[in-house]
Amino acid sequence: MDATTRKIEAARAALAYVEDGMRLGIGTGSTAEEFVRLLAEKVADGLSVTGVPTSERTARLCLDLGVKISSLDELPELDLAIDGADEIDPALNLIKGGGGALLREKIVATASKKLIVIADESKKVECLGAFPLPIEVNRFGLASTRLAIEAAAARLGLTGSIDLRSSRDEPFVTDGGHMILDASFGRIPDSRALSTALFAIPGVVEHGLFLGLTTIAIVAGEGGIETLRPAG
Repeated sequence: MDATTRKIEAARAALAYVEDGMRLGIGTGSTAEEFVRLLAEKVADGLSVTGVPTSERTARLCLDLGVKISSLDELPELDLAIDGADEIDPALNLIKGGGGALLREKIVATASKKLIVIADESKKVECLGAFPLPIEVNRFGLASTRLAIEAAAARLGLTGSIDLRSSRDEPFVTDGGHMILDASFGRIPDSRALSTALFAIPGVVEHGLFLGLTTIAIVAGEGGIETLRPAG
């Protein structure tokens, strides 16, 4: 299977966990979009769900394909969230935010009783950090915030470039009106310590470390579908 086929198969396997009447958090990114397309087919066949999308892009796709959506204000508690990931470690901790929706993705994941992550096997890693860590920051004081992040990382023995994400030669702006710094640390041995350090910086709105949130990871590879759960 090529990468696209793997994403589709992981998304298809996640559909088995979706039940009629569910309030469903719907993620952002290429794998999540494959899930929306498959979900739309089920909806067309009579499945009734209400989705809460994590980005304007996902919301548009849902509406285009006939999947009913609502907001988290209207549905503040969700039954299930299904989303992709940029990296998955053995404890099912994640790096997310490659699609730029990490803040809304984390809010939706936290509001959900369960989070199912769907991915192809290339996203499995022994230690988080090869994928640049997205850090969502306030526009105000951007340079100061970047320096504070560099200092916090250095105290944890982390080095590497911290780059402002751009799109079409302009700074990338999230749906919430923030910017994203992508931190190329290479390897993050203590993700919880880094999470704590980042949250102590006033200009940091959110970061892409999703720790202890995943209920199940569905990973598609050459050998088929692998269903992973946190140890213990």
